[in-house]
Amino acid sequence: MDDLTYTKGIYTATAAVRPVGQGQFQGVVTLARDEGSETENTVYEVESASPSEAEALEEAKALAHRILGEIEL
Repeated sequence: MDDLTYTKGIYTATAAVRPVGQGQFQGVVTLARDEGSETENTVYEVESASPSEAEALEEAKALAHRILGEIEL
């Protein structure tokens, strides 16, 4: 499944899915802050596992939007 990328100013949030075993998947968001020569990355995980990749990606997308929505530029 393809990762999805969202941007807000110098921040880029990438929503992805990873398998966690037993047929479960977890949404993950990597938040990158790009300030010229420096890039800072923070990884956020969706709290619960999902039974499908599509559902886990939807949860990751929602988390990415929440994270970017809380950032003040």
